[in-house]
Amino acid sequence: MGDPLDARDTQATRVLDRLAEAYPDAAISLRFSNRFELLVAVILSAQCTDQRVNSVTADLFETYSTPAEFAEADQETLAEQLSSITYYNNKARYVRGAARRIVDEHDGEVPDSMSALTDLPGVGRKTANVVLQHGHDVVEGIVVDTHVRRLSRRLGLTDERYPESIEADLMDVVARDRWREYTRLCIAHGRATCTARSPDCGECVLEDVCPSSKLDHDIDLASGESW
Repeated sequence: MGDPLDARDTQATRVLDRLAEAYPDAAISLRFSNRFELLVAVILSAQCTDQRVNSVTADLFETYSTPAEFAEADQETLAEQLSSITYYNNKARYVRGAARRIVDEHDGEVPDSMSALTDLPGVGRKTANVVLQHGHDVVEGIVVDTHVRRLSRRLGLTDERYPESIEADLMDVVARDRWREYTRLCIAHGRATCTARSPDCGECVLEDVCPSSKLDHDIDLASGESW
């Protein structure tokens, strides 16, 4: 038998190539005009749709335009402005706390390292990876959101359940120069076809190489052949 890691490496490349062809314009859908707005938007996006976040931040970023203004915002007022977003009280506290830390410890600038970002309230590796990739053009890892988690498991690229473990597996099998691309493509495909409840396997560009396909055939993960 071959090395399972080699099989997953081959699968990852095959998946990326097909999805890149299917979604040539895949891009981040959160709207922002600077690094701090990106940070806020990503904090707000946890367990919430990007569309909902964009509808809220359109007015939010008109009210507060700098980290200092967010840091000085009244907690109850900010929470009320975020009330249509999931966990808005907690997220209001995270945003204010992150803004304060950025003002006090980083001269009002969003930091550009994983360690400094994950020291901010409400910021884990997923949020930090997004900010690094799309705010600083720095790629230190792979963003693991709900779509990446679901597709990576369905496609046989990981057996892990927790985001950091999934990220570690993916970093082993996805070429480093495609880490950022991998997330964008998984999100695009997860929204369009490989949805959580009713994946459209019959219309999926990966159906013939997907171990989780609902159609009646088996997959050889290493070769990509079905029989």
